[in-house]
Amino acid sequence: MPSASLSAYRKKRDFSKTREPKGRPRKSGRAHAFVVQKHRASHLHYDFRLEVGGVLKSWALPKGPTLDPKERRLAVQTEDHPYEYKNFEGTIPPGNYGAGEVIVWDRGTFRAADGEEEVAKGLRKGALSIVLHGKKLRGSYSLVRLKRPRQWLLIKKNDEYASSRDVTRNDRSVKSGRRLPDRKPARSA
Repeated sequence: MPSASLSAYRKKRDFSKTREPKGRPRKSGRAHAFVVQKHRASHLHYDFRLEVGGVLKSWALPKGPTLDPKERRLAVQTEDHPYEYKNFEGTIPPGNYGAGEVIVWDRGTFRAADGEEEVAKGLRKGALSIVLHGKKLRGSYSLVRLKRPRQWLLIKKNDEYASSRDVTRNDRSVKSGRRLPDRKPARSA
């Protein structure tokens, strides 16, 4: 799959004011990265990102990920992010797109359940089965596109990692050990 454009990502950001990486598409290696970033912006949410075609395909999860196969989590597709974003943790200053705190809540690698060539095809068709190898999220998941534009479901499959335990209670960054502040910082005047 050819590298996806990062133009939408770049148009939304002023890189003279934010430490977010400008980035560029990269040639994907054998192991594909995934990251989940906990983001306290206008609303608390989790950003689920999969390395595909040299960029991070991205979805906002308003309720965060789950380990419970009975739970279906809304995943709203957002703009592609550069590969370097998988390591971004910090503050996006007030007045900037996505202003607020970001931590690397989970990260690892993933593979398509049906083989490497199925990742891009599954995203185009709107149904992708993946296996995550993270610190908090492991095992089989499905991403299924809904009829509404950009809306998907992230569904945990019933496997040895399935649980009714609320994985979001494990709220520390896997990168720094930090937690997000309890509430969003006050806006600057």
